[in-house]
Amino acid sequence: MTLIPVLDLAEEDKGLALKLGAAFRDIGFVALVNHGVPQATIDTLYRSAHAFFDLPPEVKRQVARPRPDQNRGYIAYGEETLARLSGRETPPDHKEIFSIGPFDVPKEPYYQAPAAYPSFAPNLWPTVPPTLQPAMRAYWHAVTALARRVLGISALALGLPADYFAPFTDRHISMLRLICYPPYESAPVDGQLRAGIHTDLNMLTFVHADSDMGGLEVRTRDGTWARPATAGAYIVNVGDILMRWTNDLWVSTPHRVANPPTGWQQRRLSVPFFFQANYDTTVECLPSCRPADRRPKYPPISVGAYRAERFARTAS
Repeated sequence: MTLIPVLDLAEEDKGLALKLGAAFRDIGFVALVNHGVPQATIDTLYRSAHAFFDLPPEVKRQVARPRPDQNRGYIAYGEETLARLSGRETPPDHKEIFSIGPFDVPKEPYYQAPAAYPSFAPNLWPTVPPTLQPAMRAYWHAVTALARRVLGISALALGLPADYFAPFTDRHISMLRLICYPPYESAPVDGQLRAGIHTDLNMLTFVHADSDMGGLEVRTRDGTWARPATAGAYIVNVGDILMRWTNDLWVSTPHRVANPPTGWQQRRLSVPFFFQANYDTTVECLPSCRPADRRPKYPPISVGAYRAERFARTAS
């Protein structure tokens, strides 16, 4: 039985704020239905993603990530270990990735300043399949609209105006990933998962997947693992930046991607969108989360500085 609350976005935002706030305080995850992202946009993205991951390794490597601190392009098997985000050492994750960040970036000083790196590093687009770039662009716009609505609901849940986060996210440095979890050709080595135990370092993560088999698992407060049923829903979770912003009122919960049953020979695709604030946003305790009898838990820090330090741990 899933412990992840389900929110129906057909309801009004004020009522949803109460439910979302309770879920983010308790487990840090919700599932969203009636989310508004067109099914045709999702289906087109999956078809294009399958076509890309079907390519020979040498072709995919033509758009390989240029350096560890740039989350762009193709990341092959064995090149990422998410458990390092939480200071753990495990075998590399059993997956391959194609990743993009913001595109159509203006040629203005804000986007080219030293502090902007690597948030606006160029994307690497493959020539095949030709449908991949337009599919990812269309999906980016659709899921960004969803993220902005959920961020407004989040602000209401925190006792803030619905547009409170707008000035901090108008030049957001989000990341969209296509993740391919292939079948195991042999038994996984000891401690290996499709994605190791970690927390996300951004504000909010929006995940859609084409299968629950060997999928996301969330660690509950009693240490057990809950597997949310997706069935077309978006799974949304609090990231470390938003937990810090709320002074730990909301929880960034450890989660993992489990291995499939022995003998399972189907590929699984997951599409996480990591919504993140502007790189120069200073994250400090929100007014509505400031404790009356003591100082906030964390000193102020910029999003860019926090993100760069944390993400560097995942590269091999």
